Amino acid sequence: MLSPAPEASSEVIELTKNIAKRIADGLGVTGMLAVELFETRDGRILINELAMRPHNSGHFSIEGATTSQFEQHLRAVLDLPLGETKPRARYSVMVNLLGLDGTNDFSKNHDAATALHPEISIHTYGKAARIGRKMGHITCIAESLDEALTGAKGAAAVLLQG
Repeated sequence: MLSPAPEASSEVIELTKNIAKRIADGLGVTGMLAVELFETRDGRILINELAMRPHNSGHFSIEGATTSQFEQHLRAVLDLPLGETKPRARYSVMVNLLGLDGTNDFSKNHDAATALHPEISIHTYGKAARIGRKMGHITCIAESLDEALTGAKGAAAVLLQG
């Protein structure tokens, strides 16, 4: 997951914001509403998923935003003022850690993975390993997209060696 979407035009960004706002207003949502959208090769915007809760696609906000999606959700449902949404760095990259062989819980090589970049954060969920199961995620924030991608993907590669 890349934030912001590096190749999205300002028109597409405005369109997707408006789609999400219309859905949230139409449903009368209080709290988080994740609207997962895809842009097709021919430029159409498709709605893939709606989730009235914090969503795994927003986990990057734990490190990448001034106020995470989890805190924003609590603020909204408790009728508190919403927090600042500014990014903490220009780019956030999140890589999911998926079970590969039913044994790797991504707990080994943690120190080596975080040593690759000062803004790498690793979250493991303490779940029993299963092939294809989301076992955690890595977020790297940086001022360049290349730096954030290299950090997140590099940390994932180190953890996969465990």
